[in-house]
Amino acid sequence: MSDRCGCYCKQLFQPSRFRPHQLVCSRSGCHRQRRRDYHRRKWRDAHPDYPKNYWQTHAEAAQRNRQHQRQRDRKRQVQKLVKNNFALDLKRSSAQVWLVGPSVRDLVKNNLAPASLLIFQPRESQPPAGGAS
Repeated sequence: MSDRCGCYCKQLFQPSRFRPHQLVCSRSGCHRQRRRDYHRRKWRDAHPDYPKNYWQTHAEAAQRNRQHQRQRDRKRQVQKLVKNNFALDLKRSSAQVWLVGPSVRDLVKNNLAPASLLIFQPRESQPPAGGAS
């Protein structure tokens, strides 16, 4: 039988010959974690509506969770921009750039904007109609 990597400790172990599909090594910490996971799954199966009921009865926690999720989403978007070679470099832009939004103060070097980006270009002045020709 070949060695196997434990799913909790990530250490190599030799599975029991009586349990060839063994996933957890014989360390006590790994068995404790396996039991914890089993009881957690069992509880969730017995209480399938708990998350829905919790968010309905805890409005403040739900609002806080929404705000945190928005922040996580913004961070994820910025991380995608970092790997994007087409990202706009605001330092070299000839247009005037205004960064607007709640996350502007969190910008490191003001070259990536996780909030909305508004670019206003100056209007070209037009000669008045009916002027001298």
